[in-house]
Amino acid sequence: MTRPTALAVVAALVASFFAGACASQSAVLPPGTTNPDEFLFNRGTEEMAERRWLRAREYFRQIVDNYPQSPYRPDAKLAVGDSYIGDGSTESLILAVNEFREFLLFYPTNPRADYAQFRLAFAYSKQMLAPERDQTATKDTVKELQVFVERYPNSPLLAEAKALLREARDRLSEASYRVGLHYYRVKWYPGAIDRFREVLRDDPEYTRRDAVYYYLAESLLRTDQKAEALPYFERLLQEFEQSEHLDDARRRVAELKGTTGSPGTPR
Repeated sequence: MTRPTALAVVAALVASFFAGACASQSAVLPPGTTNPDEFLFNRGTEEMAERRWLRAREYFRQIVDNYPQSPYRPDAKLAVGDSYIGDGSTESLILAVNEFREFLLFYPTNPRADYAQFRLAFAYSKQMLAPERDQTATKDTVKELQVFVERYPNSPLLAEAKALLREARDRLSEASYRVGLHYYRVKWYPGAIDRFREVLRDDPEYTRRDAVYYYLAESLLRTDQKAEALPYFERLLQEFEQSEHLDDARRRVAELKGTTGSPGTPR
């Protein structure tokens, strides 16, 4: 899936407008309705519960557009964004980002600003691509989650945000690691060393850093940098109880410390 062009976004906005116009026919207030904003909010909530995203969005949109003083307006604005996430298409996720950004602009001190910031990041995360593909959305996810962590350290969403941040950072690190592994496999060891070191520098908590330690150390061995290789084998053994590279790392440590003779030829 490629990232949408500006034309695609405009097309999505136009489609959203006309879809909303059609849905509005089913979201008309009954004559004589008292507390119309409350009525609209309750109906929108019911539609959201049934995952009827378009119908729900029209009820909430009426509150946002027509009842600027309603106490339901901030929550309705958030619900519009949530309905776009519910739709799940790339275009809808872009529109969700816009809704949550507007919320933070209009209601920066609202008690649910943390929710808006988290859902903004979440909408980006739903656009993340595989490690070998464009990582723009992943970088956006990391950026917005870092804002969340810094701005809302007491939020009940903090643990969930940190878990998503770890997932996004792992995606970025995995992309760089795969480049390094490619260099290793084609025997361009200086390039592999640079890329593996970059991963460890930029993301020292990368979940799969055991593989980075191992292939970095092996690359150093293959370029006759034995003293530099040993600490990475040792870190692998110290930090990981489970890894497919443990046995090979133990053998290398023994070889490099001279307990089994000179190091053998790296595999």
